[in-house]
Amino acid sequence: MKKNKISRKNTWIISIFTLLSIGSCIIFKLSLFYSFFASIVISSVLFVKEGFSITELVIMIKNGLVECKELFILILLIGGAIPVWLSSGVIPSMLYYGFKYMQGMNFLFAAFILTTVFAIFMGSAIGAISTIGIALLGVGRIFGIPDYILLGAIVSGAFMSDKMSPISGLLNLTLLTTRTSYKNVLISMFTTLLPTYLLSGIIYFYIGKKYSLASHSSNLDYFGLAIKESFFISPLLLLLPIGIFILTFLGVKIIKAISLSLIGGIIITLSLQKLSFINIILAILTGYKGNTNSSELNKILIGGGVISMTEVLLIIMGAIALSSILQGTGFIKPIIDKITSKARSKGELILKTGIVSSILTIACDQTVGVILPGGLLKNKYKELDIKNNILARTISDTGIIIAPLIPWNVNSLFILIITGVSTVAYAPYAILCYMFPMATIFVAYICKFQYKNITSQS
Repeated sequence: MKKNKISRKNTWIISIFTLLSIGSCIIFKLSLFYSFFASIVISSVLFVKEGFSITELVIMIKNGLVECKELFILILLIGGAIPVWLSSGVIPSMLYYGFKYMQGMNFLFAAFILTTVFAIFMGSAIGAISTIGIALLGVGRIFGIPDYILLGAIVSGAFMSDKMSPISGLLNLTLLTTRTSYKNVLISMFTTLLPTYLLSGIIYFYIGKKYSLASHSSNLDYFGLAIKESFFISPLLLLLPIGIFILTFLGVKIIKAISLSLIGGIIITLSLQKLSFINIILAILTGYKGNTNSSELNKILIGGGVISMTEVLLIIMGAIALSSILQGTGFIKPIIDKITSKARSKGELILKTGIVSSILTIACDQTVGVILPGGLLKNKYKELDIKNNILARTISDTGIIIAPLIPWNVNSLFILIITGVSTVAYAPYAILCYMFPMATIFVAYICKFQYKNITSQS
């Protein structure tokens, strides 16, 4: 007979073992897949002792993996799309025109704004980073801006997509789980969005003043010539990323949009860049390697490949399998109930919602950080007469936005694979990603202060 509640002892064993295994893999530089696999094995053994059958646990894992099959396809597509965007001349064209027109600009601030716009239209933070983000990093390297600083600004802008893009899968999952509308959530978001985004922009502008692009202008002609000699360059090539903008804005799913860009990139590479079909397939599988007259430029024009995504795909599957078991067995619900049960005011509940969503994202992933608090806390919000759009906003300001700050998170692993820059390096400069949680704490304490004043007066 299946128990209704997991024993306290096993709860502690699973929690501590999972955290220790993840930490050990990070310390010893092992694949996080091993930590998730070991945690799945240990958790399964303990859950069987609690009354669950092996069949039930396998079904939980299967359902979780099937539910996320589009994510796995997206991972492989991005791995194949990056080398095609390089070989087709799309990213080289971005670099070429970047060299020509970005002199005299505060590039760090411009990258933050540009990535935000691109990501919101695209509906995918990872999609934005793997396309416009790579191009911006390439330009920034030529101008001498450290990768980790520029990537911090790019990550901040990109994750505005997961938070507020109307075509973002995560935002729509948040709306569905909390049962509220996009319009209501967007209006609610401006409470924290406007001051946080404005302050982040000011900080990026101030930091960006340290890096003078003019001092590197003597090299720009040389790099531009090297690109021109190796690729067919035209502003018309920029229609490919613009096309992704338009398609996603019109409601086309990101998988279809990237698939079309992949096909378009292959056609352009064959017809304009004169690369053979065999070499294109090899690049898609193993990654693209630049072959210009500039060794420095060749270090930029490199990356991608489906094979390079194999490890991160296994890690993501492991994380999803583990979170599926923890959800299906009811392991997490009592923890959430314990944290939020004593909340008696709007401020307390907002603060505890942010804590729960963040913990679940840190321990599992963004999806868990959305689904569980969104689904399990609706009644508590109703009990305290708080609108669900506040619940949705709090989740997006905490559990969703902090994901790229966590080294073992799916998003951070993606960014590491795509850019080669570690989470520890860029996180201090991903300002927006930790300012939103700070704004949530501020709003919670303001509400708590108002509640105390009201209760004291009554």
